[in-house]
Amino acid sequence: MKITGIRLYKVAPRWQFLAIDTDEGITGWGEPVLEGRVDTVQAAVKELSPYLIGKDPSRINDIWNVLYRGGFYRGGGILMSAISGIDQALWDIKGKVMNQPVYELLGGLCRDKMKLYNWVGGDNPSDEVDDIKLYKEKGFDTFKLNGTGKLKMIDSNRAIDQVISRIDTIRAAFGNTIDFGLDFHGRVSTPMASVLIKELEPYRPLFIEEPVLHDYSENYARLAAKTSIPIAAGERMFSRYDFKRIFEQGGLGIVQPDLSHAGGITECLKIASMAEAYDVALAPHCPLGPVALAACLAIDFVSPNAIIQEQSMGIHYNKGTAELIDYVKNKEDFEYIDGYIKPLPKPGLGVVIDEEAVIEADKKFDVDWKNPIWRHEDGSFAEW
Repeated sequence: MKITGIRLYKVAPRWQFLAIDTDEGITGWGEPVLEGRVDTVQAAVKELSPYLIGKDPSRINDIWNVLYRGGFYRGGGILMSAISGIDQALWDIKGKVMNQPVYELLGGLCRDKMKLYNWVGGDNPSDEVDDIKLYKEKGFDTFKLNGTGKLKMIDSNRAIDQVISRIDTIRAAFGNTIDFGLDFHGRVSTPMASVLIKELEPYRPLFIEEPVLHDYSENYARLAAKTSIPIAAGERMFSRYDFKRIFEQGGLGIVQPDLSHAGGITECLKIASMAEAYDVALAPHCPLGPVALAACLAIDFVSPNAIIQEQSMGIHYNKGTAELIDYVKNKEDFEYIDGYIKPLPKPGLGVVIDEEAVIEADKKFDVDWKNPIWRHEDGSFAEW
């Protein structure tokens, strides 16, 4: 079997699908995208295509190493996102050729179902309580919401009180019938993170995500030493080498590699195993589409330390554009019961892409999603 071509499709809300075709009529699907940089990742995939055409798609490890090492310069969000989507598609092909789900090729199931959580609220959330009520009715009991809006490097007591008041409202409304993680989104400085984490501890969040940017990851251990709340991070780390330094420094309770940014299944399986060796839980980052979610689930179902899976059904980024299952024919396989999803049963990644819907969406694509640029009242840049 040989790779004969690649096809790329940009689709709403902010995703990109990759099809890798072979001379035996089997196509593998991947999701190479870096949110807000879809055109740049598309260019990177096209630049990598000469390393793919004519190659045997079953030699995933060799192809991965050539793509990563063969261009001399390595790593970073663009290159690793391009490699991620290619890697996903190659595993999809391998599973289809062998008529097995990818998780079977990785050693088989270590659990029968995987717990999911739902995003509630948005960038400056005010409607989390209503969202939680809605998804509780659908069986979810675990959620994630943004912990803060924009914060100054050292902010006022009023700003701290606003954060605490929101969280207090949620706990008062639902008590201990729900769990929720709080995403600081790298918006918070180390001094402010220390204050907020202490103030939030009585509300027992499931985790605090990206309490500070990974640029300051040496502070994760310092922050973790001050609290019983697990610290989570990893969505902006792109290889096992990035994660190696984090594990050595300590402080993380939960690691969150993104299967569309951190090298795909091949690399993230290694990251998951590294985390296990450090007694760190795994919760892959995934606010993206169906192929990315399927790749995450393949890792979840073979990793003993996987605890929960992010997914984009109903997420605020998608509203008014498209939903995860809009591009999927086997929608029934993505159904969840009481907040859990079962292993996707079909060969490969388990996603049957609705190719006609994808092609039509690509023709109409005009989203050009970019994250907002925030500024403080003095005009200085604020982290989003």
